Amino acid sequence: MDLIGAEAWIRGHLEPAGAIETFREKPWATVLRVPLARGSAWFKACGPAQAFEPRLTAQLCARWPDRVPGVLGHDEQRAWLLLADAGTQVSELGFEAWVQAMPRALPLYAELQRGEAAHAPEHLAHGVPDLRPATWPARYADLLGRDLPLTADELSRLRRFAPRFAGLCAQLAGYGVPESIQHDDLHTSSLYRRDGQLRVLDWGDASVSHPFASLVVTFRFLEEIGRLPPGSRWHARLRDAYLEPWGPGLAEAFDIAIRAGAFAHAFAWARQRDALPPDARRDFDKWFAVILRRAIARTAG
Repeated sequence: MDLIGAEAWIRGHLEPAGAIETFREKPWATVLRVPLARGSAWFKACGPAQAFEPRLTAQLCARWPDRVPGVLGHDEQRAWLLLADAGTQVSELGFEAWVQAMPRALPLYAELQRGEAAHAPEHLAHGVPDLRPATWPARYADLLGRDLPLTADELSRLRRFAPRFAGLCAQLAGYGVPESIQHDDLHTSSLYRRDGQLRVLDWGDASVSHPFASLVVTFRFLEEIGRLPPGSRWHARLRDAYLEPWGPGLAEAFDIAIRAGAFAHAFAWARQRDALPPDARRDFDKWFAVILRRAIARTAG
């Protein structure tokens, strides 16, 4: 990343009160902390796989300023994003604080999705990944052709499930839920609170997809971090809170979206893997295997 150019660009938008520091550096993005006279701002330089994030975040901020981070500046060509501080990461107060906040956050997020459905073509035109359900069967076939970190038995289960997966996609389409922006990383590190308002951050893993698949990741964190098994009252409570803005009669569609969406989440991980340098893939594949095995678990029944 061009640190000198980035700092000059940051100073064109605000006046730092001290040295700009590297906060986090990953293969897919670099984050800088910008100290201000009061608080901080945050600069993010996105890698090629997430180059759509600055414009997407700016568009969401323009339409939903009360539920996404404030955007102080963005450069679509250079994939740079400058954000106002969003407050406290809710999970810093503990897992229970996060799970208690989610029934309030999810309806706000669902309302955003409903409103953004009209902008889905625009998002696609500006590089947001296309993970609409109509693409899922072909992406499933692509996944089967990859060198995956799985056992021979697991690969066999994936191959046998292909016809059923295509059927689930067709069934899901029959409910007529509009495709929209899907955060795809809605977990404990994504929710912030400031002055009583909850905001969803980090849209770099987003896609245009089936909106209900958003809770695939949320449910994973309920199970792995909170030790709340599928079918727990918290799964039902978060599902119901999320579905409320969508209207009645969609519980079955939600269940199908979660089942098929576990594979869509794996497709997104495969896309991210393609953008990594070879030396970063070993660590990535440890978690990729977890995502794949959670999807394979959905082949039962």
